[in-house]
Amino acid sequence: MQAAEMAALDWIQTNCRTAFLDWLMPAVSALCNNGEIWIALAAALLLTKKYRRTGAVVALALLLDVLCCNAVLKPLTARPRPCDVNTAVALLTPRPGDWSFPSGHTAASMAAVGALLAEGSRLWVPALALTVLIAFSRLYLYLHWPSDVLAGAVLGAALGFAASRIVRRIERKRGVSR
Repeated sequence: MQAAEMAALDWIQTNCRTAFLDWLMPAVSALCNNGEIWIALAAALLLTKKYRRTGAVVALALLLDVLCCNAVLKPLTARPRPCDVNTAVALLTPRPGDWSFPSGHTAASMAAVGALLAEGSRLWVPALALTVLIAFSRLYLYLHWPSDVLAGAVLGAALGFAASRIVRRIERKRGVSR
């Protein structure tokens, strides 16, 4: 499987690399280096009374993502990054200091998308568009295997929906109506 994934990454390097994307993809990826774009979204929603619940769900989804992805799965799997396997590719960004699996950028992004979708917010549509760009940037930058990105997407979406269920359950226990 690693050979097929390496072939896909090498195809991107051979067929998709342009000066414009060499400039754009690091910038897109940087939007989520520490989840900044999604933390900002959660904060903005939390500050607005009408969308406070949605903001809380997004924030919880991001917290669940950090715990599952960064604290548990990355150290547990300790998967090397593609740039560690094929050192011939010149990186456009500094090599991240953690492991490859799953893609934290993709997981955090999909956690926000899943939370927004589960809450019925129309913001999930532009959030998904940005998520697709962020996920592709991780492949373009040669920092993640395709299966890292896929696993991050599935994990993040599940955590977004789980966060919504958790908040609903807490509200029910407290007798809060939606």
